[in-house]
Amino acid sequence: MAGCAARAPPGSEARLSLAAFLLGASVLALPLLTRAGLQGRTALALYVAGLNALLLLLYRPPRYQIAVRACFLGFVFGCGVLLSFSQSSWDHFGWYMCSLSLFHYSEYLVTAVNNPKSLSLDSFLLNHSLEYTVAALSSWIEFTLENLLWPELKQVTWLSATGLLMVVFGECLRKAAMFTAGSNFNHVVQNEKSETHTLVTSGVYAWFRHPSYVGWFYWSIGTQVMLCNPICGVGYALTVWRFFRDRTEEEEISLIHFFGEEYLEYKKRVPTGLPFIKGVKVEL
Repeated sequence: MAGCAARAPPGSEARLSLAAFLLGASVLALPLLTRAGLQGRTALALYVAGLNALLLLLYRPPRYQIAVRACFLGFVFGCGVLLSFSQSSWDHFGWYMCSLSLFHYSEYLVTAVNNPKSLSLDSFLLNHSLEYTVAALSSWIEFTLENLLWPELKQVTWLSATGLLMVVFGECLRKAAMFTAGSNFNHVVQNEKSETHTLVTSGVYAWFRHPSYVGWFYWSIGTQVMLCNPICGVGYALTVWRFFRDRTEEEEISLIHFFGEEYLEYKKRVPTGLPFIKGVKVEL
């Protein structure tokens, strides 16, 4: 796993990433360059080249690796905002770009603030898995093809708005879970209990045993509802359900090993929060 600077002062990665994200989001000012007489593609090329030169000037590895990822996500967010107000059949894809970039950036930022000991470049989740990448690419291809062939399919505003609400709900629930769990939260299922590992049952964990998974579940499906992608909508629902079913069972085996009867009692009281997923079966 790629790591961040070992001797960096507390909170420095969070501040660095936020500055780089906002720098990338400054692409929102790009229309001002085009109004000044520059052609769109020329202005964009100069902007990207200038951003990278500035990052190379300001940062050295490993801080550059953090900055370039955060800046890229900020750039995607800014482009998404511009696209959202483009008054074209691509405006809902702009919503999606904003949602996707904010999700990945906030995963890193919250980890940097909440649990810096587990922080790494992987905390951006940009390299989550091959399956995740294929799923994202598939949704982009479906949206593009359907937008070209049946553009009216992508202009069902009430459906896209429903997807946006699902995304906002999922994002807020997941981040609330991360903050509530504090240093107990990790992007990787732990097989060994650390000295500081405690069982969190308060806050959103009083509602669901796996609130971060519930949030990601509805966030991922919501992105496809937002895009009005019927094929990927069904595909995402089936795929993420199966993923979180297996992930929940894997995690609960470790949690029962860590906390024993305490977790079994918690398991009886509180549902997973995921539809038709009860968690690992315990033989009495």
